[in-house]
Amino acid sequence: MIKIAVDAMGGDHAPQAIVEGALAAVQTYSDIQILLYGDQAQIQALLPKGDYPIEIIHCSEKIAGDDEPVRAIRRKKDASMVVAAKAVKKGQADALVSAGNTGALLAAGTLLVGRIKGIDRPALLGTLPNLRESGESFVLVDMGANADAKAKQLWENALMGNQYAKDVLGKSQPRVGLLNNGSEDSKGNKVTKEAFELLSQEEQIHFIGNVESRDILAGVCDVVVSDGFTGNAVLKAIEGTAKEILTLVSHSLKSGNLQTKLGALLIKNSLKETLGQFDIESVGGATLFGVKAPVIKCHGNASAKTVAATIGQARQIVKSGTYDSLAQQIANKEGQAED
Repeated sequence: MIKIAVDAMGGDHAPQAIVEGALAAVQTYSDIQILLYGDQAQIQALLPKGDYPIEIIHCSEKIAGDDEPVRAIRRKKDASMVVAAKAVKKGQADALVSAGNTGALLAAGTLLVGRIKGIDRPALLGTLPNLRESGESFVLVDMGANADAKAKQLWENALMGNQYAKDVLGKSQPRVGLLNNGSEDSKGNKVTKEAFELLSQEEQIHFIGNVESRDILAGVCDVVVSDGFTGNAVLKAIEGTAKEILTLVSHSLKSGNLQTKLGALLIKNSLKETLGQFDIESVGGATLFGVKAPVIKCHGNASAKTVAATIGQARQIVKSGTYDSLAQQIANKEGQAED
């Protein structure tokens, strides 16, 4: 049985959306148990009568969205996120899911769950659809954990993304690309040029060189490597573009001439299905990779559907064993370096 710790008090719609999402998840997956951390009275009031593999662990505090991350983690000892992270650290749960304060969750993952030895900075990793191949996805790492990154950290991001693409996405030899302002080898700033050299020498990955943001949705690679500032900007630009295209089509249906309305009507469903692949409600969350166990961040505005999808994502990641695989790979590299 896979045990997933869920911060029931994190997010804009907590605890209701979190509890409803947990209920949906246990009804979908028969091999998981949910540990809900938060105010017992509030959570209990939302659970219908019945026998569910859900346990409530009462916590008297919660971390607010405007709390300073590290201070909150250190001072609010009985906060739902903190207690849940410590449970993962102790092996009482296999993964942590939260829609709460992003900075606090990153701190909880790094300081409480703990970094994998040899990883300087854990990174946020997520998947986006390959629009040229139906059902295929690619990994984007970092999605916002580290705004500034040195070349070595971009190298770490590549190793993490490569391992995830193998174990979770089933890619036998993931193509790894470095996000840059041009595809030529000479492009980039000092950091990306140094990272290019490191990745070119890395035998454990299939590095294809620099890639441009305009090409990543076309399936040019399976892993896109960037710093957190750039990766987050790319992610939000993609999400915003998808949303606005649908808005434009809907507007054409209402205000255009007859010919425009007919054209928009013909493509609307197909376009909605394609762009729906970017819908945060169905794709789950971003994974903090480089720590000792899965820590997954839901969108702060997560609905019950999003929470259920993220719990399903946590289950898949635990079953894949990718965190253990990464730890072993890094340990092997450190051993080789010592030799």
